[in-house]
Amino acid sequence: MRGGVLDPPDSPAGDAGGPLARTRRRRHRIRLAIFLTLLFAGLIFTTVSLVRDVGRAGEHSIALLPFLLLVVALLIALGFEFVNGFHDTANAVATVIYTNSLPPSVAVMWSGLFNFLGVLLSSGAVAFSVVSLLPVELILQVGSSAGFAMVFALLIAAIVWNGATWWLGLPASSSHTLIGSIVGVGIANALMHGRDGTSGIDWSQVTTVGYSLLLSPVIGFGLAAALFITLKFCVRNPALYASPEPRKPPPWWIRGMLILTCTGVSFAHGSNDGQKGMGLIMLILVGTVPIAYALNRAMPDAQVAQFAASAQTVQRSLAAHPPLGAPDVNASDVVPSAPARDVLTRFVRTERFTPDVVPALSELSGDIGQEVAEHGSFARMPATSVANVRNDMYIASETIRLLERQHGVHLQADTVSDLQAFRGQLDEATKYIPFWVKVSVAVALGLGTMVGWRRIVVTVGEKIGKKHLTYAQGASAEVVAMLTIGAADMYGLPVSTTHVLSSGVAGTMTINGSGLQWDTIRNLLLAWVLTLPAAIVLAGGLYWGFRQLF
Repeated sequence: MRGGVLDPPDSPAGDAGGPLARTRRRRHRIRLAIFLTLLFAGLIFTTVSLVRDVGRAGEHSIALLPFLLLVVALLIALGFEFVNGFHDTANAVATVIYTNSLPPSVAVMWSGLFNFLGVLLSSGAVAFSVVSLLPVELILQVGSSAGFAMVFALLIAAIVWNGATWWLGLPASSSHTLIGSIVGVGIANALMHGRDGTSGIDWSQVTTVGYSLLLSPVIGFGLAAALFITLKFCVRNPALYASPEPRKPPPWWIRGMLILTCTGVSFAHGSNDGQKGMGLIMLILVGTVPIAYALNRAMPDAQVAQFAASAQTVQRSLAAHPPLGAPDVNASDVVPSAPARDVLTRFVRTERFTPDVVPALSELSGDIGQEVAEHGSFARMPATSVANVRNDMYIASETIRLLERQHGVHLQADTVSDLQAFRGQLDEATKYIPFWVKVSVAVALGLGTMVGWRRIVVTVGEKIGKKHLTYAQGASAEVVAMLTIGAADMYGLPVSTTHVLSSGVAGTMTINGSGLQWDTIRNLLLAWVLTLPAAIVLAGGLYWGFRQLF
């Protein structure tokens, strides 16, 4: 931008081969070398880890077509995280680059490092909260053609929309895009099976995620404005409230503050956004090589034995529990209307409780406990049983989760306690993420951070407010973004780094009387409004197309 703080210094005519140009070319070659080294190291590490896990599980050969689908799906999933890196993480480096606190080359590598660490140290809760939005029948059959169509459709749709908004320089939300893609696949899947389009989605879970995505920008706007006002009252140094001068770093204490906030936002972004790709990669692995990844093979035998005992405790507790409306009858006397897994699958899909849900859960819990106790270890479980046992565990966990939300279902206190403990063990057995998956996603996200930052940085620094971003405004917005994203990660909720940070900048501009550039705000709001319907239509159309292709 001519006259902006990101413009390169003017050089005299004929300086193309001068010292300044040579320095820039040398820095570019160094960045490219680092980028390629990390890329190839990440690919090699991923390949070696995958082959090692499959070999240890005893599955030494995979048919050609599933293997090719696995490779393509993994590349697309990592491509989504790469796009997420240069699309969303540009917000993390926006203030530190715009204020000249760090050179762009250093800033993006620094941010990439802490995105990497954020992914490695993440809890995994966000990963599986996103996965739980998917249609249950597709999760149970993720290794089928429909499962691969689902994964390809939602990831490609997210990549296309993220790439389009990045090209326009709009800080749109990767989280919004992925949620919209999931909804689109769910609606398309329901319509293709002759059901109402609204029946293909867990709308209560979508609503919870939607609230987090909707409220986080409001929180960012309000808290950043409040923090900025607090700074003005507590810190009277005028240097903090000045706009950056071209190519001139701020005072050291301001510089340190901005680097610290950039570090915090990068770490928080990695710990939250990086998990979305991890959950989808685990779905791909479970569907393609279930014997290696369907169950947590690293769980100690003693813990597996405790798991089997807990399953049998739940089976007995539910069998003795009186059904609703019939206090003198045991649940074991109620005959399920269909096989236990079918009863519970229907309940998870529709969330409509029927009297045979409790006895079906009792039966399925007993079957799980018996199967696990027979082998004594997930690692020794035969390949023919692994996928079915994993699906039974997933259905049981989701059933318990939904029973906790059913207001008309009143279980005895001891039964509720047994179910909660069992659900925790079920999730530990199935909802885990291998270290190499975290490393692969972290590398993809970190590499994405190293490219494509300029468009978003200019938008955040110069196009939201009528005046250029000041040091205090940038710091306020980033502190709030860091804390908001960190809190969301603790509760397993996906939020948008883009929305929180850009709304925080807008809040500081508004409270400072700097004014807003309504053309930019209108474009941001338009991208925010259009992201969900665009992703829904795009993913739904791709899912239909892939189902015809496969």
